[in-house]
Amino acid sequence: MADVSHTRGDIASHPDVPEMRDRYDRMLGGRDVALVDGPVFLIGLYCAASPWIVHFTANQPALVTHNLILGIAIGLLALGFTTAPARMYGLSWAMSAIGVWLIISPWIVGSSPDGGVIWNNIIVGALTAFLGLVCAGAAMRSGKRANP
Repeated sequence: MADVSHTRGDIASHPDVPEMRDRYDRMLGGRDVALVDGPVFLIGLYCAASPWIVHFTANQPALVTHNLILGIAIGLLALGFTTAPARMYGLSWAMSAIGVWLIISPWIVGSSPDGGVIWNNIIVGALTAFLGLVCAGAAMRSGKRANP
């Protein structure tokens, strides 16, 4: 009769252990900016909610929709950075461009914005652009290490 018991053995004796270790080192080796994923997500969340926090929903309806959509986009980028970092960090340049657009958008999308709206978008845009540049710099550094 065949032995079909399921005994748990030590994986160290598995023949593919060195290959699995190398693969995990490659996957996690480029995660230089793991601490940036959380702040990027929070920036996106704040950007989406900012029209209601700063109270410009009544006088800037176009900017409300604009900030909501861009906040969701930034949040999705953050989730992508977390789940598939090697593929997504190339989009960090796009996040920097979104940040620059957020800075100038009150004058382009909005209609005679007040100081609160302007400062809200300038701060959120500057933080988004800065974090996008941090992610892009880390992606460039890890790309240079991976391709000697």
